[in-house]
Amino acid sequence: MCGSELHHLPEGVQRVAAFLQQAGHGEGPRMLDGAARTAQEAADQLGILVGQVAKSIIFRRRSDGVAVLVVASGDRRVDEKKVAALVGPVGRADADFVKAQTGFSIGGVSPVAHANTPVTLVDRELQRFDTVWAAAGHPHAVFAATPAALQLLAGAPWADVVQEVAA
Repeated sequence: MCGSELHHLPEGVQRVAAFLQQAGHGEGPRMLDGAARTAQEAADQLGILVGQVAKSIIFRRRSDGVAVLVVASGDRRVDEKKVAALVGPVGRADADFVKAQTGFSIGGVSPVAHANTPVTLVDRELQRFDTVWAAAGHPHAVFAATPAALQLLAGAPWADVVQEVAA
């Protein structure tokens, strides 16, 4: 996307686009026809597996109120106990906290370009795929990346943060 095209996008998408461009990431945000507030909605619109959706889940760390971002594969459930073992006890974050900390509304939280830098963990299960898709600052916006590129863009370690899958 060139600069003039960015002015027509929602503010959150513009912020993500600018971040991706500055980071040298070749894939800019893509606007979808419908909302992709859930991993399943995003997968359906993109014609991909739900596991290829990199969902961004925000928690509030209990000790200091800092936002904790977990970027997880869309077909996995985040295990709060595993997250707590890595960053300290966490609790659920309400919509106001998410918006204040990230600058994004729930359903469009990107793994990058947050208003305040969160403590971030990236689900190692994303490495099962060649390409993953993440929210780009708006419920109708996504961007593609390899798992390795996403992990670098998020500036976070790979982590075991999801519940075990029954065989």
